[in-house]
Amino acid sequence: MIFLTVGTQLPFDRLVKTVDKAVETGLVAEEIYAQIGAGSYRPHNFRAAPSIEKHLFDKYIRQASSIISHAGMGTIMMAMENNKPLLVMPRRKKYGEVVNDHQLAIAKKFEQSGHILVAYRQEDMPAKIKELKSFIPRPRTNQTEAVVEKIACFLKTI
Repeated sequence: MIFLTVGTQLPFDRLVKTVDKAVETGLVAEEIYAQIGAGSYRPHNFRAAPSIEKHLFDKYIRQASSIISHAGMGTIMMAMENNKPLLVMPRRKKYGEVVNDHQLAIAKKFEQSGHILVAYRQEDMPAKIKELKSFIPRPRTNQTEAVVEKIACFLKTI
């Protein structure tokens, strides 16, 4: 099962429509369950709910073979903690999905580190969905020493 989530803060119809079309065209054969928020688009090709309780959300994360999501930090961290392949599509300011393009910056950083896959445009999604099937996310390593070093440098400046 693939778990699709758009988060709880804002609707993200562009992502839901894109995944619905991928299922419709046969690109995705695996079952999908989705948490789709308060958007106006309702998928035709998979089960979805606007919101789900936290314990069910956690269960879907654990049971999923992979996750498709917006580029929210909460979902990224949960996917990494559960070692799940994650494909994100960042919300974009130009489409009125967020007030700034912070998700774009987050997605680029985690993609560069090998932790996630990113579809920057709807047109990128088919190729990225194919890649998701065999994607193995790079494990995240704590960089405690680097954080301590940065804090120490900052403290020296005050």
